[in-house]
Amino acid sequence: MGAVALGAGLGELLAAIFAPASGPFVAVGGTLIDLAPPWAKDTAIALFGTADKVALVAGIALVVLLLAAFAGWLEARYPPWGRVVVLAFGAVGAAVAMTRPDAGALSWLPSAFAGVVGALALWGLIRMLRPGDVPSRFAASTTENAAAGNAPSRRSFLAWSAGAAAAGILAALAASAMRAGDAALTAIKAVVLPKPAEAAPPVPATAELGLPGLAPVITPNDEFYRIDTALVVPRVDPAEWSLRIHGMVSEEVTLTWDELLDLPLEESHTTLACVSNEVGGTLIGNALWLGYPVRELLARARPLPEADMVLSRSIDGFTASTPLEALTDDRNAILAVGMNGEPLPSEHGFPVRMVVPGLYGYVSATKWLTELKVTTFAADEAYWTPRGWSERGPIKLQSRIDVPRKSQGLKAGETVIAGVAWQQGVGIEAVEVQIDDGRWRQAELATAISDDTWVQWSLPWTAEAGDHLLRCRATNRAGEVQTSERAHPAPDGASGWHERFITVFE
Repeated sequence: MGAVALGAGLGELLAAIFAPASGPFVAVGGTLIDLAPPWAKDTAIALFGTADKVALVAGIALVVLLLAAFAGWLEARYPPWGRVVVLAFGAVGAAVAMTRPDAGALSWLPSAFAGVVGALALWGLIRMLRPGDVPSRFAASTTENAAAGNAPSRRSFLAWSAGAAAAGILAALAASAMRAGDAALTAIKAVVLPKPAEAAPPVPATAELGLPGLAPVITPNDEFYRIDTALVVPRVDPAEWSLRIHGMVSEEVTLTWDELLDLPLEESHTTLACVSNEVGGTLIGNALWLGYPVRELLARARPLPEADMVLSRSIDGFTASTPLEALTDDRNAILAVGMNGEPLPSEHGFPVRMVVPGLYGYVSATKWLTELKVTTFAADEAYWTPRGWSERGPIKLQSRIDVPRKSQGLKAGETVIAGVAWQQGVGIEAVEVQIDDGRWRQAELATAISDDTWVQWSLPWTAEAGDHLLRCRATNRAGEVQTSERAHPAPDGASGWHERFITVFE
């Protein structure tokens, strides 16, 4: 195991230096994400939420350990087949790395290097074993070495093996630190965003109820959910960034970073939600965004009459299918460069991402944006569509109970039930709460920032000792009442009333 750990760790370190998105774990992990069936991705997000990528890396590491154990056993008994397995694993990683959308000329190198180092280390470690631990046909020569005092003990072998594993782990940690402190982060810190030509209206003081446990009306950047297909956050130098608008247009448009910042940028509050969000889930957040309206750039390109979709593309190859009308109507669909008064964090799409109110992120919120292709739904498919998700992804009417929490240890007496409700692009008119299958009671709404954001709500409750079932439902500004029909997130978003079971103590 030490040999393979050494090879994998040094491969990741080499990748961090020359090809950050092509490390052995990254290349294989990214391909597994792309190849995984929808049910596997849904399960991973449901079980691990925003830690789904950490779980994937841990799973890959476990498989690598099992492979390493098998390769060691094979090399000790049937050399050189253990080395062949390690070299083959490196070759597969190299081939996979070259098939990635963001592959470069050196993308093959880290995995190939990891395979060679792992094979050489395995050969060296196996030769250190005592005579009785190697195949009989090699025992004679090994015995001669032992007689000459040249054969290390098993203890030495274990020490060298542990040292190789430790060196591999340290190399992997160094690679992670290099990625965390790379030039992209330096570039972000150097960015000075211009003042908006059109500032967002101030958030009303009555938009925030200030209740403990209730999601804040503005989600801090470091608490904003992250769901995407990038195992390693892409590094994009804004000085080299550009956006190409092409396809079914009268005139292609190319925009550089400096040109984008020179445009009259606008601020707007928009709540984003992931289509994988279960009823009552937390894959949703609200932020103040700074950017330029997509409709203005599309107006330059002049889409052809028959176009009905814009295929947005990320630097890592991810694509999203956004209805053209959603990018040309009067909603605040923007190319965002700022988030809550700061440049976009790397994990949220620096330098440029899309923000489109009223649509789930998988059809609209492309991060690390590099391309807008004006096309049709009949001609092109986005990343998630062939994987079973719907083409258009409009946000569904939803509400959620945040407090009281299940594990709060609630005592009998006066308390409050509170949560949030949303349907971006439509807005929330009312929220009702049901306690123990009783009558629906009207909750009090906080002041909504806009129809594109969620809104907090609360209801006073005299809690009695015992077990209680709480439910909530929302009504939008069009008069539609949130459905009680339960639906899984696939293919177009979850539905149903959020329920919470609460135990109240004396």
